[in-house]
Amino acid sequence: MGRVIGFELNSQVPEKAATFYAKVFGWEVAAPNWEYWGVTTGDDHKSGINGGIAKGPYDYPFGTRIQIEVDCIDDAISKATQNGAVIVRDQMGFDEFYLAYLVDPTGIGIGLIQNK
Repeated sequence: MGRVIGFELNSQVPEKAATFYAKVFGWEVAAPNWEYWGVTTGDDHKSGINGGIAKGPYDYPFGTRIQIEVDCIDDAISKATQNGAVIVRDQMGFDEFYLAYLVDPTGIGIGLIQNK
């Protein structure tokens, strides 16, 4: 079962967005890494998820995407495309995880994450 483990807020002025969410909601914003600011939204012992604020890329300049953890990213991409999703960015490898971005058949952007 794929579980939502995070979110990504995309903006063309991510520094301004980070300041806004920190001041309004008290989110802790980490220093940027690859134009991505990790955010902690609250105590890990309470329900909720953390996420990040990013400089929106050309293919998704504004908006919010959830990140869904999967056991096998290849299988998840295959199932998603068979059911009408479109790949926005195919599987990318990072130090600790694989990541891909898709748009579901209704136009909602999602990220798929498989830990290494």
